[in-house]
Amino acid sequence: MKKLKRSARLVEMTQYLLSRPHTVIPLTTFAERYGAAKSSISEDLAIIKEVFEEGGSGELHTLAGAAGGVKWIPKVPVEHALAFAERLSTQLAQPDRILPGGYLYMSDLLGQPALMNEAGKIFATAFGDMNIDVVMTVETKGIPLAYATGAQLNLPVVLVRRDHQATEGSAVSINYVSGSHKSLHTMSLSRRAMKEHSRVLIVDDFMKAGGTVQGMIDLLAEFNATVAGVGVLVESGSVDSEERLLTDYVSLAKLTAVDAKSRHISVSPGNYFDL
Repeated sequence: MKKLKRSARLVEMTQYLLSRPHTVIPLTTFAERYGAAKSSISEDLAIIKEVFEEGGSGELHTLAGAAGGVKWIPKVPVEHALAFAERLSTQLAQPDRILPGGYLYMSDLLGQPALMNEAGKIFATAFGDMNIDVVMTVETKGIPLAYATGAQLNLPVVLVRRDHQATEGSAVSINYVSGSHKSLHTMSLSRRAMKEHSRVLIVDDFMKAGGTVQGMIDLLAEFNATVAGVGVLVESGSVDSEERLLTDYVSLAKLTAVDAKSRHISVSPGNYFDL
């Protein structure tokens, strides 16, 4: 690579780190990339580390030893996360989101990359220290959020299908009961999608009683996998505690009331801010 002035090198190094979260990058990689001495690279990284940590955007960890280097860990300060949750709650509370049957329209928000990336970074902050191997979601609306979270954690995403596809090869299928409607459904996961004994972060866009998430947990048992955590963008707060199938999860927003007659929706920040 063409030798850069230090100011340009700092910008390029910062971009390089931001695009590779949770990845150990040896100092030799930067030294060879920029034709600079390791001592100069270390000085540059110290500057970047200071800016990152003062700005609250994350942490730059230094790992010693032959296999060492630096690793960028995205972090979202709780006050920034709360501001995001309040903006999300305001958007969700728009009266025209109410659909027949008391459902809430969310697809437009799930289709906004900037919004999902911010939510993914918050989940990466919440679960980044849990030695996760894969991020899992069930098709289809949770996919943008799962990929945003996977990108921030630098992890692959596994998709659970509601109907088995021939292109998935052999699969494990289970039946699960919807926690809200008590109806029977099927979900499946390709045997090639994930190694056994993986540690899995489950991510979903909406959770009512938790039947779908519990189904994914039961499916993971067939792979001898461990659930490292569960993150949901929005949870329903209208479900009685005895009806809820899941208690250990992180939510960013809570839907507490939908009144179709008065066109009133009540949404507040989720339990992430109770932790």
